[in-house]
Amino acid sequence: MEKPEENQAPGAPEPSFAADTPDLNNAAAASTPEQRLAELEAKHSEMADAYLRAKAEAENTRRRAEEEMSKARKFAVEGFADSLLPVKDSLEAALAIEGATVEQLREGTHATLRQLATALERNKVIEISPPAGTKFDPHQHQAITMVPVEQEANTVVAVLQKGYLIADRVLRPALVTVAAPK
Repeated sequence: MEKPEENQAPGAPEPSFAADTPDLNNAAAASTPEQRLAELEAKHSEMADAYLRAKAEAENTRRRAEEEMSKARKFAVEGFADSLLPVKDSLEAALAIEGATVEQLREGTHATLRQLATALERNKVIEISPPAGTKFDPHQHQAITMVPVEQEANTVVAVLQKGYLIADRVLRPALVTVAAPK
């Protein structure tokens, strides 16, 4: 049998540690109703202030996000336009030359085309120009006509107009002729 502690009467219940912690209900009962009301009003005021601050912060965050999205939409083409300016400059310079030979115009046109291709590449605009014999892909190609040829059916025979992708999305499908089934 266990030995009772010295201060504990035999058969008395075990001491509770709850006596060490103050009972909040008893503390509230010990204070006057006016004091309790003042405490609750102060707590309410604190909570209302915190709520209003959080609400204002959320509203400011939403407004800033909307402004940033608006600016992003408005200036989305800024980089693209900036990369096209040298192409425009080259075309204007070519038109300003009086008495240019056909060879000079041809050379300038090729240089301008290279500038344009570089600007498009920099902005993730990729050509779709499938070689002959490539399987027809309706997601990237648009068949203009089917022609009877000696190659596998539903494959590209010729590209009539190149297509373009921008960031893996088809900007314009390539216009192609396709081999007809035999």
